Formats: sequence, C-alpha cells, structure tokens
Amino acid sequence: MKIELPDKIGAGVELTPQRVKLETATGLYASGAVTLGQGAELAGISQTDFLHELGKRKICVNYAIEDLQHDLRMIEVLHPELKNR
Repeated sequence: MKIELPDKIGAGVELTPQRVKLETATGLYASGAVTLGQGAELAGISQTDFLHELGKRKICVNYAIEDLQHDLRMIEVLHPELKNR
C-alpha cells in the first residue's frame, strides 16, 4: 500500500515510515477496527510495546466483560486449586 500526503501536511512533521505505521495502528486500534495483536503487527512492534504505546496515548485497552469471564474460566481450568478461595 502506498500513501501520498500533500507537501503542506508533511511540512514540519517528522513522518518516518515507522511513525506512520504506529500512528495508523494506534488509530485503527482505538476505533476498534483491529485487535491488539493486529495493531502490534501493523506497527511492527511487540504486543507489550504496543500496549505501552497505547498507555502513553491514553488509549483504553479493548477488554470486554466477555473477555474477563473467559479469562476467569481459564484460570479455573488451569488452576482448580484457586476456585475455592
């Protein structure tokens, strides 16, 4: 994919290919268009680094109640000894 920007927009803004990828990835993630993994891949960084970048930008992680319920079920499966606590 090739993106062309008018010279007026690029003037005074340091737009490296890496920055464009990161800006695009964080914007798409914030809008819900891509997942955390897809955003990190698009940005060319690890998911951990992508999470840190989202935090710096004050972008909330998309974590629904269904995700929490799934994670709690998985904890019970993987660590049944914790269920009675």
